[in-house]
Amino acid sequence: MFITTQLLHTYNSFLSFVLTLSEAQTPPSFFLKWRGFGAEMASKPFETSRSDLSAVSDVLDPNNNKPPLPPQTRVTFARRTSSGRYVSYSRDDLDSELGSSDFLNYTVQMPPTPDNQPVAQKVEEQYVSNSLFTGGFNSITRAHLMDKVIDSDVNHPQMAGVKGSSCAINGCDGKAMCDEKGDDILPCECDFKICRDCYIDVLKTGEGTCPGCKDQYKTTDLDEAMENWRSLPQLPGPGGRSKKMERRLSLVKSTKSSLLMKSQTGEFDHNRWLFETKGTYGYGNAIWPDGSGFDNGKEGDTYEPPELMNKPWRPLTRKLKIPAAVISPYRLLVAVRMVVLALFLTWRIGHPNTDAVWLWGMSIVCEIWFAFSWILDQLPKLCPINRATDLNVLKEKFETRDPSNPTGKSDLPGIDIFVSTADPEKEPPLVTANTILSILAADYPVEKLACYVSDDGGALLTFEAMAEAASFANIWVPFCRKHNIEPRNPESYFNLKKDPYKNKILKDFVKDRRRVKREYDEFKVRINGLPDSIRRRSDAYHAREELQVMKEQRMRKEEEPLEVVKIKKATWMADGTHWPGTWLNPTPEHTKGDHAGIIQVMLKPPSDELLCGDGEEYRLNDLTNVDIRLPMLVYVSREKRPGYDHNKKAGAMNALVRASAIMSNGAFILNLDCDHYIYNSQAMREGMCFMMDRGGDRICYVQFPQRFEGIDPSDRYANRNTVFFDGNMRALDGLQGPVYVGTGCLFRRIALYGFDPPRTKEHSPSFFSSCCGRRRKHSSVAHTPEENKSLRMGDYSDDEEMNLSLDPKMFGNSNVLIDSIPVAEYQGRPLADHPSVKNGRPPGALTIPRDLLDASTVAEAISVISCWYEDKTEWGQRVGWIYGSVTEDVVTGYRMHNRGWKSVYCVTKRDAFRGTAPINLTDRLHQVLRWATGSVEIFFSRNNALLATSKMKALQRIAYLNVGIYPFTSIFLIVYCFLPALSLFSGQFIVQTLNVTFLVYLLIITVTLCALAVLEVKWSGIELEEWWRNEQFWLIGGTSAHLAAVFQGLLKIFAGVEISFTLTSKSGGDDEEDEFADLYVVKWTSLMIPPIVIIMVNLIAIAVGISRTIYSVIPQWSRLLGGVFFSFWVLAHLYPFAKGLMGRQGRTPTIVYVWSGLIAITISLLWVAINPPAGTNQIGGSFQFP
Repeated sequence: MFITTQLLHTYNSFLSFVLTLSEAQTPPSFFLKWRGFGAEMASKPFETSRSDLSAVSDVLDPNNNKPPLPPQTRVTFARRTSSGRYVSYSRDDLDSELGSSDFLNYTVQMPPTPDNQPVAQKVEEQYVSNSLFTGGFNSITRAHLMDKVIDSDVNHPQMAGVKGSSCAINGCDGKAMCDEKGDDILPCECDFKICRDCYIDVLKTGEGTCPGCKDQYKTTDLDEAMENWRSLPQLPGPGGRSKKMERRLSLVKSTKSSLLMKSQTGEFDHNRWLFETKGTYGYGNAIWPDGSGFDNGKEGDTYEPPELMNKPWRPLTRKLKIPAAVISPYRLLVAVRMVVLALFLTWRIGHPNTDAVWLWGMSIVCEIWFAFSWILDQLPKLCPINRATDLNVLKEKFETRDPSNPTGKSDLPGIDIFVSTADPEKEPPLVTANTILSILAADYPVEKLACYVSDDGGALLTFEAMAEAASFANIWVPFCRKHNIEPRNPESYFNLKKDPYKNKILKDFVKDRRRVKREYDEFKVRINGLPDSIRRRSDAYHAREELQVMKEQRMRKEEEPLEVVKIKKATWMADGTHWPGTWLNPTPEHTKGDHAGIIQVMLKPPSDELLCGDGEEYRLNDLTNVDIRLPMLVYVSREKRPGYDHNKKAGAMNALVRASAIMSNGAFILNLDCDHYIYNSQAMREGMCFMMDRGGDRICYVQFPQRFEGIDPSDRYANRNTVFFDGNMRALDGLQGPVYVGTGCLFRRIALYGFDPPRTKEHSPSFFSSCCGRRRKHSSVAHTPEENKSLRMGDYSDDEEMNLSLDPKMFGNSNVLIDSIPVAEYQGRPLADHPSVKNGRPPGALTIPRDLLDASTVAEAISVISCWYEDKTEWGQRVGWIYGSVTEDVVTGYRMHNRGWKSVYCVTKRDAFRGTAPINLTDRLHQVLRWATGSVEIFFSRNNALLATSKMKALQRIAYLNVGIYPFTSIFLIVYCFLPALSLFSGQFIVQTLNVTFLVYLLIITVTLCALAVLEVKWSGIELEEWWRNEQFWLIGGTSAHLAAVFQGLLKIFAGVEISFTLTSKSGGDDEEDEFADLYVVKWTSLMIPPIVIIMVNLIAIAVGISRTIYSVIPQWSRLLGGVFFSFWVLAHLYPFAKGLMGRQGRTPTIVYVWSGLIAITISLLWVAINPPAGTNQIGGSFQFP
């Protein structure tokens, strides 16, 4: 042991959090660094200044003259005792022993010998779950041990900051040994409480006597004690993390020339397979050998387990085709209408209006564009389908006892759920907390779920709200499981208008529900009181700091006048330390755009064994035979620093992808907005049916429809968007799959990494590759454009492994992240339970629990969420969520389809997810503006569907092309809305006369449109009123938000003017008595000007046209009727907009009417001045109103 000591004060013992910084060339070692840590914790505990150990990060790289990337870190917790072990350290001792200005400076290097090992995994995991990890670029990765996370007490054993019994050994403040329920483990009959480390110390001395009663322990042999005590796992090997990661991420390959894996009974011998292949089954640590079967020693011959061959195979999903009586006439009418439109436009071009060529020309151009836009929208709707899942088959295959799964544990793959939030003011913490609770209570194997909350604002309010939600989950989740509650969002459940006692058979349901309801009301009060609580706490600690500084000044300068004390007003956590994120009073390194990365494991990973509750007094309800385990819950706030482009939501999602890959590495990712909760607790099982079915390995994501609550019954502004979700998306499901819409989507992790789907051939648009074919395969790939290249996954042989040579360039320099990629690919494979299943995995391979969390794993996760990690990588370009557009969701889905992946639309019988939508007119227009601006950006980018590869189907390409083109329809639409007014002002019409041919064409086009609408309503399941509301808002949005989006998009692309968008508010109106109070709130926005002008001009034009016709010498009634008809068509579509301007009691701002009236009058006078009636030279002519 090498020790360099500089003592300024004598201490009998020292302890510290340990930060080990190691490089690839450095031998494994542990470094302990102590430097004034007590004072640091008291004043600025999360300061990001570097210690001497990280001085290597300050050395400039001679090649690029830039600081090298921060090295990988390993964080443990240590208190070195005489026995060489490590124990925890209490904050009271820290404050008492190190409160002075004296400090120690130790540098201790301790080789990882067998006698000197890190703490056991489960003990370290307990530290991890009670510690707040922070770090980032050029800063130390700190593990801040927290006495408590929130002010209220928590008692669930998985919860961070859970209170437990203390070790009774003098001088040790460790937690007493406890089981997974949180009950104390007492190895002696005298009930002497002892921590794990002290217990091992007692056994190591050879005496084996209880420190309390001095009697001999029944078990004095350490190995026997470790074997008998199931909660004490073996210490990790000397190799440290590398050995552990090698075991976790091992690639299992058969090295035997003959492997007939049958036991004497004729059944598949898993033990022999494990032994002869050196493989390991289990969640997160196995890879199936190459090939779909087992090698029998003959080339090309494989062996399939008989229990898989003889068992009747049942699919997990079914396709339900639309009845021919509905879809056949629908397709026929589409063809008829296309022919009629072509004939009509031909006739219109051949019969110009010579009296008003300008009017005729504008109408022709607009009508041609409308026909083109309608075709783009209609063609992808020709092949709609419905799908159905079979959850009973899923349970039978993955959760039923059989020879391949004798324990009956779940063989389903893991799912990581992402919840994103950015501003607790616009996204209320109570809404986010309810979403978290619905996730924790979902009907999916608890040990296979992990929830990650991304707080892009780094707010302490969100942090403590999540901690409160984790605490309340201890009551809510078992209640939902016991009584099969739906929905599992407490706010929605307790506000249900239906009978809550229907189909409830347990006698204690009424009592349980009453108690949980009371607890939830108290939970809401605590959440609502968090802002004031945090503010009062911060003020109190700030005042204490000021008093302490003033006291020190008086001691130093007793006779001199005191200076004014100026201390930065920090935001304080519940344990009395500084919050490392955004402060209430922002200061450098503590603002929304400048703060350290934060990770807090709110709920540590659950055990793989069922953990049932009981009827103990401290629990509200009797939970006998009810599983009380909770899924893992992690709070993540990525590092943000000035000068870095953080890429909004897409960047936050990519940070979660990397952090989750290191901490849990679920094969699938479900992303939800903070206001979208799980309404159907079995929704994830429904999505997993598609992923685990035959051919499911080629599905990149399963998109669920968005359903909304709190929308007015008439759905004035088409907020439900049912035409899109039930019509367009079902139709796309019959092609290559629906587009990704930003939330409620179950991803295959490997598809987000930029890999091609399995069993796909390399395609290249170049002529050279098409001529050379497969013989010049590598040349073909080399000549493929860079954006169309992607790594292969699944179609690799023994001599052609997955191309991971570019991994650091693509995924960054985290070896743990790169090593997790093949594991995620393997876990996401369907079961190889039938010869037709390609690229499958053996049954029972994912039934072993995942590895426990340790500090090094969380430290690695901190490094991958730092602001520098994505530099010079493919993140956001080809890997993860794609950057460069405000609608990153559509672009991300497009890239996957462009690589040949398929997606699936899953419409469940009970809505899978529900969320909120803005019912206020202004908020709705701004939402549509953001979507349309993103579409304009897509059209002028390399993500334009015109540049898609041949892997994308033709109709799918048309659908994506329409996504980028539809905002430009607004230019022609706003012109067409003014044409009726111009016709009435001028006395002309778009045609020379209203002859029979024009009326017949108009009648056929209108009738076919109505017939198509009726048939579309039939196969999509929407209502005719919803279809009409969608048509109305199409015109409202097209004349306002879409037009603004075109100009904003062009400014950004050609002038470089950035566009900033605000979050859509998730909170309702101020009137608590009216659920739809926000509907009547009128907020002025410039987007309202074009529709208002259109309404005013058309109303004035109708009055002018009628007056002119009545008082003219030769009335032109046909032209009047044509103009009035189209004006009423425009006004009918804008009626919801006009109604919204009226508000509840006509509270429309006066400026709305003033500007609209002035603009309408100006246009009217300008037109009369430009084109006065014949026979007069005066402005306005000789025409007079009666």
